[in-house]
Amino acid sequence: MNDKRIYLYDTTLRDGAQTMGVDFSVADKIAIARALDELGFDYIEGGWPGANDTDTGFFANAPALHTARLSAFGMTRRAGISASNDPGLRSLLQCGATVLTLVGKSWDFQCTEAIGVELPENLRMISDSIALVAGEGREVMFDAEHFFDGYKDNPEYALSCLKAAHDAGARWVVLCDTNGGTLPHEVGAIVSEVVKVIPGTKVGIHCHNDTENGVANAIAAVCAGARQIQGTLNGLGERCGNTNLVSLIPTLILKMGFETGISRDKLPQIAHVSRMLDERLNRAPDRHAPYVGASAFAHKGGLHASAVERNPRCYEHVTPESVGNTRQILVSKQAGRANVIARFRELGITVEDKDPRIATLLETVKKQESVGYAFEGAEASFELMAHRHLAEVPKYYTVDSFRVIDERRYNAVGKLVVLSEATVKLHVGGDRHMAVAEGNGPVDALNTALRKVLTAIYPVLENLRLVDFKVRILTPDDATGAVTRVMIESMGPTGERYTTVGVSTNIIEASFEALMDAFDYCLFRAGRGD
Repeated sequence: MNDKRIYLYDTTLRDGAQTMGVDFSVADKIAIARALDELGFDYIEGGWPGANDTDTGFFANAPALHTARLSAFGMTRRAGISASNDPGLRSLLQCGATVLTLVGKSWDFQCTEAIGVELPENLRMISDSIALVAGEGREVMFDAEHFFDGYKDNPEYALSCLKAAHDAGARWVVLCDTNGGTLPHEVGAIVSEVVKVIPGTKVGIHCHNDTENGVANAIAAVCAGARQIQGTLNGLGERCGNTNLVSLIPTLILKMGFETGISRDKLPQIAHVSRMLDERLNRAPDRHAPYVGASAFAHKGGLHASAVERNPRCYEHVTPESVGNTRQILVSKQAGRANVIARFRELGITVEDKDPRIATLLETVKKQESVGYAFEGAEASFELMAHRHLAEVPKYYTVDSFRVIDERRYNAVGKLVVLSEATVKLHVGGDRHMAVAEGNGPVDALNTALRKVLTAIYPVLENLRLVDFKVRILTPDDATGAVTRVMIESMGPTGERYTTVGVSTNIIEASFEALMDAFDYCLFRAGRGD
């Protein structure tokens, strides 16, 4: 095995779901898993099947992965029961994941005081469980919970837990800093001792960020010989979060010379994936996030800006393009052209670097983002905008007007209901159409009214489904008059998912904008034969 190869294990879909205020839907988890797979992760942990409806639903509809291996999380067998009869293990083996990660105790204090298990029985629980999964032909990992606390109290027993897992067939033994209190110098010293017992090519690290050392601890472990790192996108996780892989991965590749499943060519996508996650969670991205934040390569006038324009190495430790970001000289506003060209290439658009339409598009993007649009999480709207600047998108229809009426009343059986009714007037070709429809809400009513007209003319729209809807308030100080951004995720006729965006002080108008982009994108792709 290449000693410079680091294996990346993402736990966003499980550890990230434990973040306060984060509530993934099945659709969210599928979209995030696809993005991680495209980026080049080695492992994606989907969650704990059976623990909740979302995790169970995700494994029942798990996306096909092309690079990563899908992992399911569970625990070692219970005390006093055989591994083959443990319902939790049997459920894990039936979930369809190719990799199973089992968590078990490695701290003697937890064994005897927290769960009341004798130390020899805990070792058998680890060994029996790992052996069962390995015997079924699955790759199996052991997450040694509270390993660093356990090692400090009783190093011999903590190491015996790792050996029990390794000898039973674990591909990886993962050292967990579960309460996030271990410091980098401690991690480095302890991992150095572990790799004398277990080969470093089978040792992983899983850190929490309670002392703001999640990334530093992972680096210390790697320097001491560990070759797998677990963490989350944007550092999501319970309490203070987990190791932030978005900060760690560029450091490993660009500064330490390690190889990962993410190539240098793919690394620029990491900024997009980071922002995409925030958009799906309806969270404002951290402007000051290392590598990918909007301010990571921002220089505000004066001496710094002048020096950067002459020689970027003066104040930038890596090139912004290497991580998918852009330099911002806030006085001269020079930024973005290279990213637009790169995005064109990703979309398969052939255009000369000096084509004046690139500058026009860039200016449009800046103006749109200045009023609240976000295209990192709305790729379909950006693609439409790009093709419109190249005069490649037909005018499929023109909306003359729309109206929505909401009525709250008692129905015939005395139940209080709210009904929405939408009226749309539009031109298709030379013909004028009008349709009226009711719905569960204003967006549903507008969607139904548009379809009444358009599906008869464009049958491909019959198979377009709206699967997610998110709203963010952009100017909270304006109270009920605030600017809102609406993101609509749709599923196209062939099962592909894409997101469109609308922005307005009127939430209905913002929703209608995003809805029309969804229709237009479906029609545009169908017209190209996608």
